[in-house]
Amino acid sequence: MTMKRTISGMIGAGSLAHNRRDFIAENVDPDRVHLNICYQNENLKQVYRELFDESVERYNVGKRKDRQITNYYEKIRQGKQEKLFYEVIFQIGNCEDMATGTPDGELAVKVLDEYIQDFQKRNPTLRVFSCYLHQDEATPHLHIDFVPYVTGWKGKGMDTRVSLKQALKSLGFQGGNKHDTELNQWINHEKEVLAEIASEHGIEWEQKGTHEEHLDVYNFKKKERKKEVQALEQEKEYLTAENERLTSQIAEVRADIEMLEEEKNQAQKDKEMAEQRAEKAEKELKNLELHREQLQPIMDSVNKELKEIGAIELLLPEAGPLERAVTYRDKKIKPLFIKMKNKIAAMAAQVKELTGQVETWKRKYQKERQKCESMKNELQELRQDNNCLSEKNEKLLNVSNRYDQVVRVLGITTVDAAVQKDIQIQQELEEKRRKEQMPRKMSDRLQWARERSQEHNTQSRKNKTKYRGMEI
Repeated sequence: MTMKRTISGMIGAGSLAHNRRDFIAENVDPDRVHLNICYQNENLKQVYRELFDESVERYNVGKRKDRQITNYYEKIRQGKQEKLFYEVIFQIGNCEDMATGTPDGELAVKVLDEYIQDFQKRNPTLRVFSCYLHQDEATPHLHIDFVPYVTGWKGKGMDTRVSLKQALKSLGFQGGNKHDTELNQWINHEKEVLAEIASEHGIEWEQKGTHEEHLDVYNFKKKERKKEVQALEQEKEYLTAENERLTSQIAEVRADIEMLEEEKNQAQKDKEMAEQRAEKAEKELKNLELHREQLQPIMDSVNKELKEIGAIELLLPEAGPLERAVTYRDKKIKPLFIKMKNKIAAMAAQVKELTGQVETWKRKYQKERQKCESMKNELQELRQDNNCLSEKNEKLLNVSNRYDQVVRVLGITTVDAAVQKDIQIQQELEEKRRKEQMPRKMSDRLQWARERSQEHNTQSRKNKTKYRGMEI
């Protein structure tokens, strides 16, 4: 028997820690975490090196040092033109008809698993570095994180670079208006691919909305009412999915706050340990200084004795009357030289021993000094990290408190409705303004479209910032 189910595809928040389950959010069932499937989990910085290092080298040839790119990952992270990566989420049905742990939910897992197998082959310009199928939330779904890039770029900049628009164009998706962008076209195409696989497993894609012609007045009005109901159902489906997404984001942010608190506490502990090690190193350094001061008088005495030995005048005893040369040598000269030899040997041994001790203490002193400096540097870094974590934690707490306050005063339904209404108004105003400003000549429309595209991207980022506090 064929079942009808909706198929959703949306842009995700891109919380890699959440996807990996580095922390357990409120909407996650801890007893089902082990059922999650990891298809890909690579370091994003390493992926950037793999994709763009050669292009960076080619770009830097002949460039002034101040115009060279030293770290492409940081350039994109700090820039405003492109995102480091994108995330899409695909899901079949919802928590009411494809719930996790049910037979229908298991069927959804099977379809999603089959869908993801050829994703990278189907989309070669979208480099997947993280991919998870979650079975520990209300409905099974896929998180796919990828870096969009283009090769052989002939425009300004690097010949291989991050570009969502160009990456999708190379896959055959040519955008139209702002409601029919390359991204929207691609997501709809992927939903069609998913729908084809689902149909092989007895799942029909339920698409809201119908169209019929040549109806009488009564039936026409009836069909129009039906369309309105279906549109409302579709809007409800969207708002339900959006609510689940916002709920998930709220849980993620709160989990992030807890993680930051733990990191802050750990940083405080590391700071205290570093301070203790630095204090210990300071004491050891003082001890070494004391030993050096104690050895210095001994070394000064040895040096003085060596100088005196070097300046000795051999005062030979006079020979007695009628004293034979052999007797004079054996009884007077020989004992004198033996005495001098023994004294010099003893002093040389003492000098050698003291020199070794001095060198040993010098090495220990230098080692401890370096260790002390390292401890000081580490302590400074820990202090900076602690301050940074404190600032981040304070910001996140403010955002969370602001959200809780707004919801408490207005209610979650009112907040969501207000946000959606404002977004709709802004979109309508933008569309009206675009139509008014569109050049009449076709030759001028291409450049106009490029400028509007850049403005749209900028406005999208502003809207994201504007509603960030409301979403969280």
